[in-house]
Amino acid sequence: MSDGESLVAVGTSDDDCETACRNLNIPDTAVMDASGAIMTPGYVDIHAHGAWGTSFDDGAEGIELARAGHLSHGTTRQVLSLITNPFDTICDNLRTIRGQTDMRSDILGVHLEGPFLAASRKGAHNPECLCDPVDGLVDDILRAADGCLRQITIAPELPHGISAIRRFADAGVVPAIGHCDADYETARQGFAAGAGIMTHMFNAMNGLHHRRPGPIPAAVEDPRVTIELINDGFHVSDPMVKLGFGFAPHRIAFVTDAMAATGCPDGRYLLGALDVDVVDGHARLMSNDAIAGSTLVLEQAVQRAVLRLGISAPDAVEAATLTPARAFGYDKPNRVTGRPLGLLAPGYAADVLLLDPEDWTIRHVWCDGHAVR
Repeated sequence: MSDGESLVAVGTSDDDCETACRNLNIPDTAVMDASGAIMTPGYVDIHAHGAWGTSFDDGAEGIELARAGHLSHGTTRQVLSLITNPFDTICDNLRTIRGQTDMRSDILGVHLEGPFLAASRKGAHNPECLCDPVDGLVDDILRAADGCLRQITIAPELPHGISAIRRFADAGVVPAIGHCDADYETARQGFAAGAGIMTHMFNAMNGLHHRRPGPIPAAVEDPRVTIELINDGFHVSDPMVKLGFGFAPHRIAFVTDAMAATGCPDGRYLLGALDVDVVDGHARLMSNDAIAGSTLVLEQAVQRAVLRLGISAPDAVEAATLTPARAFGYDKPNRVTGRPLGLLAPGYAADVLLLDPEDWTIRHVWCDGHAVR
């Protein structure tokens, strides 16, 4: 039951529904028969770059269209990820999203993926725009974001990597370790300095090695760290996705890393200033064949987890709802969302999905109590 923006009552029987309607003076006409559908909280994506032919770097109109693409697939709240660009462009894009967060409650803020990445692990980021996070650049980013920066991916082994992590954390941003070549000890230092997220585990980082463990064990062993995972069967193989859930139960956050081609036919697209070719839904840079984001939506990530990988439904839904919300403290009342996110419980935001119990496709979407599908 919702009063419009918040959930005010929950239950599992007709009697619960009738009692709640009576206590809240809700007319029978306002009650919907879900016909055996699965009900979950709205999905929360903390790492995505675009959809429906446009990117979150493409101004207010691009943001509106890309958000519509993800919202139609159940992502009721989203942190908008920006790709590496010339520094002035990054700051302009931060200011644009800052304005959008004032107008739209479904936009949680910005994830800046770059420019403070290791050149050796740049993935689909423009190497000409990568740089070291010296104090002046940190100042410029914080000033341009004006409070809307939620997450920033940093390679901790950069000369000013650890100090930048500390500065962003002190400013209320959640630094993330990723796109890095960090060894285990450097990654540990990064998490100790305030990094609270690992950006898409296994991708764009040195992998597990029995003598050179790298950053992944440092993230796994630290209970404060939320670990992003792209569950599309392409970025990370199915056995490794399942291994990730075993590594860090209740700390895996499904993310899409979705680019502009999400929800579009195969073809040629742009990721920042870089040309991308999408074939069979898989995006690669035309220059060097590097993976260039995904065409995934969280609806598909949850479907794959439950129906293909055999991950329990509660764990799969948690990875797309409560865990990403918790990464920023949005599972509790907070100044950004007001009402907490990630659960179907009284006082939580009225972000609700109804899913088909057979194939886990989304039938209906409510965000802030408003039906959007």
